[in-house]
Amino acid sequence: MLSTIPLQRNVAVLPAERLIVALDFPDAGAALALVDQLEGATRWFKIGLELYIATGNSLVVELQRRGFSIFLDLKLHDIPNTVAGAVRSAARLGVDMLTIHAAGGPAMLAAAAEAASESETAPALLGVTVLTSMDGAQMAATGVTGSATEQVERLATMAWGYGVQGFVCSPVEVAGLRSSLGSEPLLVIPGIRPEGAAIGDQRRVATPGAAIAAGASYLVVGRPITRAKDPGAAARAILAEMQAATATT
Repeated sequence: MLSTIPLQRNVAVLPAERLIVALDFPDAGAALALVDQLEGATRWFKIGLELYIATGNSLVVELQRRGFSIFLDLKLHDIPNTVAGAVRSAARLGVDMLTIHAAGGPAMLAAAAEAASESETAPALLGVTVLTSMDGAQMAATGVTGSATEQVERLATMAWGYGVQGFVCSPVEVAGLRSSLGSEPLLVIPGIRPEGAAIGDQRRVATPGAAIAAGASYLVVGRPITRAKDPGAAARAILAEMQAATATT
């Protein structure tokens, strides 16, 4: 596991070390084709459910061989023993970040954190709070009557108390979490859309600069890069906006 994850907001790192490109593809060939187009633009790639189910560990191993850091976004949500076992497996694989659902509750979160503590190569555990595709109507349909901001802060505060090292939340909640939890938690932020980009199925979004200025540790960007005519140019434009925001914070 790479040891360069900045766990605090103000760690000085280059934008290319804070941009995570989401490899949301159905197969390894398409994913690696994009990786080849992003030479030097990022050191991080996210592998989510679609790609992981299609390729298993083989793509993780190949990206590690090429020197990249891996964010394994599987959003684990199961009974405590099962999640703990999955965390141990991820530690053996050597991925750098791993997502678990904060809504899994105290026992699950504690079991995951304990499993991670057993290995020096364990990934940083990130609690998923409220998906960026969720708005008030979606939350109400699941029985959550408060706002997304309230639910994010409730889940994050609980998970932090049980040893989770960071959180996935929308850009809208970053400043609030920094205010309530301080600079230590790792905040990994999807829902990033450059000015003029299509929102798609995201609901709570922000520009790269706004998210960095609010206190994001990392930005996760998918379609604005992966579906661009020139993915390399799109990534460099995002890096430039991140750099400008970093210089003013």
